[in-house]
Amino acid sequence: MIIQLEKNISSTAQDRLEEVLAEIQYKPNYIQTQYQKYIVAIGKEEFDIRQIGGLEGVQDIHQVSDNYKLVSKKWKVEDTVIDLGDGVKIGGGHFQIMSGPCSIEGEAQIEETVAHLVKNNVKIMRGGVYKPRSSPYSFRGLGLEGLQLFYKICSARGIKIITEVMQVEQIEAMLDYVDVFQVGARNAQNFNLLDALGRVDKPVMLKRGISGTIDELLYAAEYVFSNGNERIMLCERGIRSFEKAYRNTLDLNAIPILKHKTHLPVVVDPSHGIGIRRFVAPMALAGVMSGADALIVETHACPEKAFSDGQQTLNFQEAAVLYEQIRSTRTLQEGFNR
Repeated sequence: MIIQLEKNISSTAQDRLEEVLAEIQYKPNYIQTQYQKYIVAIGKEEFDIRQIGGLEGVQDIHQVSDNYKLVSKKWKVEDTVIDLGDGVKIGGGHFQIMSGPCSIEGEAQIEETVAHLVKNNVKIMRGGVYKPRSSPYSFRGLGLEGLQLFYKICSARGIKIITEVMQVEQIEAMLDYVDVFQVGARNAQNFNLLDALGRVDKPVMLKRGISGTIDELLYAAEYVFSNGNERIMLCERGIRSFEKAYRNTLDLNAIPILKHKTHLPVVVDPSHGIGIRRFVAPMALAGVMSGADALIVETHACPEKAFSDGQQTLNFQEAAVLYEQIRSTRTLQEGFNR
């Protein structure tokens, strides 16, 4: 059960509410987010919700059977919209493309990527400064100095940035230089990190775990929301399967299922999803038709020279063609939904 409280609920009203919850053997868990104060009440007894809905200080009450309650669409029917400022929104009918390299490599690379994005009216740049790599000998990013440079160049041109955070200890230093924190597949169930990201007022994009289920992705989002941060996006980036012909199995089934289960925006990552450059575009378009609220695509001026993931990265010419295809497909998809 989710109880939305009035912002100015009195201590007397709150005490009375707790008494009623105790009487029906429900345990209250208080949640304070950027926007609202909630109680997630857990219990098993049958009761008439009017017992609580009519109490002073209660704005609304919802019975939610899902264990991931706050991110469920069973109580919040309207889709969440993530507003990054300057008119850049994701969700609730607002669609965005996020584009950029796997790894931030240096100033010249950032400058040429930003110029490419501005030319093609793409508002969000992706790029890693802390890179989780399978091999400890691979390039692992430029760290905080790289992030500061990344943010400086992008913000001067009106470009928002999304980048991965890997450890709780990195959050505070990164906070002023990030528009969206990304949690990668390897950290999908790093609950300490999810808890900590719930305590900051910056959007978070959660990638599905390498072999994660849809429920596990929703539980990860619940960790963030229950710690106070409602600004969450979910990303389908492919799951590991027995197939070896491509990098991952991009689960496009997940997009309509997630849109049915949750009010949070859903993002598709076709680059990691298939891992083969020539097939990124069709999978991106399939993601649009599946109902995604955004796409995140890897691009580089010269993928053959990229420090990481060059095999799945589009060059700028290929990317520019894809952007137009995405926009045309998005128009087509909207027509189907009317």
